[in-house]
Amino acid sequence: MSKIAFIGLGNMGGPMARNLLRHHQQVTVFDLVPEAVKSLVDAGANGAQTPQEAIADADVVISMLPAASHVKSLYLGNDGLISTVSQTTLLIDCSTIDAQSARQVGSAAADAGVSFIDAPVSGGVAGAAAGTLTFIMGGAENDVARAREVLQFMGANMFHAGELGAGQIAKLCNNMLLSVLMAGTSETLQLAIANGLDPKVMSDIMLQSSGCNWTLQKYNPCPGVMDNAPASNHYAGGFMVKLMNKDLTLAMEAAAQVGAATPMTATAQSLYRLHQQGNGNDVKDFSSIFELFK
Repeated sequence: MSKIAFIGLGNMGGPMARNLLRHHQQVTVFDLVPEAVKSLVDAGANGAQTPQEAIADADVVISMLPAASHVKSLYLGNDGLISTVSQTTLLIDCSTIDAQSARQVGSAAADAGVSFIDAPVSGGVAGAAAGTLTFIMGGAENDVARAREVLQFMGANMFHAGELGAGQIAKLCNNMLLSVLMAGTSETLQLAIANGLDPKVMSDIMLQSSGCNWTLQKYNPCPGVMDNAPASNHYAGGFMVKLMNKDLTLAMEAAAQVGAATPMTATAQSLYRLHQQGNGNDVKDFSSIFELFK
């Protein structure tokens, strides 16, 4: 049994921590929202009042935070975890942030003799709850091997993308494609509906044809087609539009740094930015882009 500190109990972090508990790991949790901590304590975790309290005696620290500013605030500086954590503790950041920030934190950890990897995830809230996430890791091989021993309790797939920061680049590339697929699938289904076709029948046709893609298989954007998709729950839960826009901004910044051409991603980002301007759309699931094409 590993002693694990889990920091950040939002839509993704909460279910991930619960899966660690289901696999009988010893978990101490911290979040700025007391109700989130209480929910995990009720499920069997230990609660902490501060991140520093959470990491005491931890073998592994896992963080799942909204943005790079939160990650750097947690780990860096005089009060950061790197300055207080044991050198035997492995730090795993599962947040989706820019690669340079991940490298900055990793460099500070290395200077302090502490192991750190970036391990952003794919699979959404449903994957977090089911324990079927994909972890995309960047870091030293021995640190990645050690991380696998814990991440296996929360995910079904684990990849070592390369050196520190590579996990973030790979995750952003994945989400670039996801945004294009979701926008294209939404546009296509709306065209079918406008021409009198049943969206469920159209989806089934594409599932068995050359238009087949992940959004049709796992995450259909049309309400009523797939019972367990956010679209059939008023686009509640899931991966919020504002977070997709955050990831697309990071992807475009990464592209600009190396001079890569990303016209499809630029178009998808424009569509998601336009969609986010609608009342309440920022917190809807990203598949709600379907509504933009009505």
